[in-house]
Amino acid sequence: MCIAYLAINPQPDWSLFIAANRDEFHGRPTLPAAPWENNPDIIAGIDCEAGGTWLGISKQGRFGLITNFRDPASLMSGVPSRGKLVSDFLFSDSPALDYSESILASAAQYNGFNLICGDGRDIYYIGNRNPQQQPRKLGNGSHVLSNHFLDTPWPKAERLRTALNAFDIQALPEAEALEQVFSILKDNNRAPDADLPQTGLSLERERLLSSPFIISPDYGTRCSTVIAIHKNGQALFSERTYNTKGEAVKQVKFEFLIEG
Repeated sequence: MCIAYLAINPQPDWSLFIAANRDEFHGRPTLPAAPWENNPDIIAGIDCEAGGTWLGISKQGRFGLITNFRDPASLMSGVPSRGKLVSDFLFSDSPALDYSESILASAAQYNGFNLICGDGRDIYYIGNRNPQQQPRKLGNGSHVLSNHFLDTPWPKAERLRTALNAFDIQALPEAEALEQVFSILKDNNRAPDADLPQTGLSLERERLLSSPFIISPDYGTRCSTVIAIHKNGQALFSERTYNTKGEAVKQVKFEFLIEG
């Protein structure tokens, strides 16, 4: 997951709204979102190379999402998969706070990451490049997470936040409203050079990565995901998968009632 919008209690009738893009090398094998064979209560995609997932939800209302922290100079080889941090949370029954604290205790063994975990009651953010080094409980309102700290005002993060803050979530789960969210997520407008972050990549790469939706032959947005939970317990999970040209090739939609 490379950019995610998260709104907590965005409307009186809605408790959670997530809209996110996963950017990855096109050659990395992936299974699209579906109920998992070893636990059908979990709905998520699967990273077939290292295991785990980038974004998922359970029918008990637990959810997790992760982004890489962009710092190419500090990359380590042979370290554990960051995607397992999400899947392990979905499989566990630990409160989000307890799980987040346990991960921070061993966070140095991973490459840079940002992790958000929700257990149906509380939502916490942690990052192993975050100088605070303690879980941050998220309250009502909207947040955007890309490849730096939560709510870092990168141009693409602010573009996505502005557009999705204006979206009327009350229209979900109607197909027309869902299409509108996917359209917002497919914004491939790049930021001006003067506004680009300096993260250690080449200028050409910073330009490529500066849009919410990325299209290139080797690396780009592989899928977009929408999650919404109504306060009556009705949940929506929809994912759209893209090819190297940014063309939609598959879409799935799951609707279910949160248990418990």
